[in-house]
Amino acid sequence: MANILIVPVCVHVDMASVAKTVASGLPDAVVFNPLADASEAEQLIGAGKSDDWFDLLVGRVAELDKPNVVIQGIQNDAERAFLSVQNVELATSFNARVVFASSNECGTATRLKLAKQSFAGKNVEIMGVIGGSAEAAKDAGLPYLGKPDALEGVSKLVAPQEPRMSPAQFRFNMMESARKANKRIVLPEGAEPRTVHAAAICHEKGIARCVLLAPRPAVLAVAQEIGVELPDSVEIIDPDTLIEQYVAPMCELRKSKGLTPEQAREQLKDTVVLGTMMMAQNDVDGLVSGAVHTTANTIRPAFQLIKTAPGASIVSSVFFMLLPGQVLVYGDCAVNPNPTPDQLAEIAIQSADSAKAFGIEPRVAMISYSTGTSGAGPDVEAVAAAVELVKQQRPDIAVDGPLQYDAASVASVAKSKAPNSPVAGKATVFIFPDLNTGNCTYKAVQRNANVLSVGPMLQGLRKPVNDLSRGALVEDIVYTIALTAIQSEQMAK
Repeated sequence: MANILIVPVCVHVDMASVAKTVASGLPDAVVFNPLADASEAEQLIGAGKSDDWFDLLVGRVAELDKPNVVIQGIQNDAERAFLSVQNVELATSFNARVVFASSNECGTATRLKLAKQSFAGKNVEIMGVIGGSAEAAKDAGLPYLGKPDALEGVSKLVAPQEPRMSPAQFRFNMMESARKANKRIVLPEGAEPRTVHAAAICHEKGIARCVLLAPRPAVLAVAQEIGVELPDSVEIIDPDTLIEQYVAPMCELRKSKGLTPEQAREQLKDTVVLGTMMMAQNDVDGLVSGAVHTTANTIRPAFQLIKTAPGASIVSSVFFMLLPGQVLVYGDCAVNPNPTPDQLAEIAIQSADSAKAFGIEPRVAMISYSTGTSGAGPDVEAVAAAVELVKQQRPDIAVDGPLQYDAASVASVAKSKAPNSPVAGKATVFIFPDLNTGNCTYKAVQRNANVLSVGPMLQGLRKPVNDLSRGALVEDIVYTIALTAIQSEQMAK
């Protein structure tokens, strides 16, 4: 499948006609106009909800179910001056190849250079220019594809591309998968304001069936205070009413540790423990906590009551980093402080499988301060050993290392530092050598680049338990609930 975005360089271009002509030269193609409802775009973008608009567009293109889609770019005219800047985001959201549409009235090399510059530094492939003059295109350093009525080399537009998951595609796929899963997710921090708000959103959007563990008066008071109307479908359960029914099952699960009923009752007063027991007894499908509790408080009960999945020796984590134009997977940034080479290999395999489960083609880079054999020492050797273990255990996974971050992520750097690597310059899964490196890196990218990070999503447990950062935003909690619902569906298969 190929998406092509036609970007006008001036108001004199007949966009509908050019898009239709390009589509007619491609196999089984359709034209898509993102501004079919311009008022919708203006309202959402004006309200600061541009992500919602792009998610809607991704969904509409998916519904077309065509292998090739020609997207009609937005013209910079008097009515759409503020919307035309969204062309760059359209290209990255759809992983679309860009074609500039020119005309004799405005097809100067200067205009084409300006148009080209607007995509500088973006993960976008610019294919060339339609219309205007071949000379202007050449002066701008762009291939000339011909006049609209006499296109040349159009087949290049649908040549195979390196698979790349955009943030908009990731968000849309995640929400759709969560809706289809229809899972019941327990939220032990039931009266925490962000959690209450997130539960309301999940029910309004049909993402999951949330269970808030807290006394009903406390939850309703919080909802009123933050101005959120809780749908009737949100379950609110007073934890004190549940404790007794889980005492005996908990004693059975912990009988090897000699747990007494009195000790079980005391531990079940902790809503995270209670929620974990609900999941252990199959009364809920997943658990999300951490807005107030520490990571240890959230995952310790899971280690004790849920245990690791068959074949897993450790529990690790990944973050889905929604970078501009592409979603990357970072692991392990939350659980294992100093993994051994064996553990590092297992983290890489778990993370590759998680990436694939969420539609991201896994190309795994094992990160170090050295690329290849340029450095030496125990830390580099541990990463190299982990790479070999992954290759032995899972030859189906594209993996390489040790790689420095720039060699793993930047094609030009990869060309000089690791020219023969199957991963360098195009990695999608980044495995950090230790928790110190991973946690610092993800937070630096998240905060300084203003990137949404979804997670941490825990890997290796029999059932899904996911931890939140105590600085989590409402949208972070919504996304984590969606991830948990999807994990539950995948684990049931």
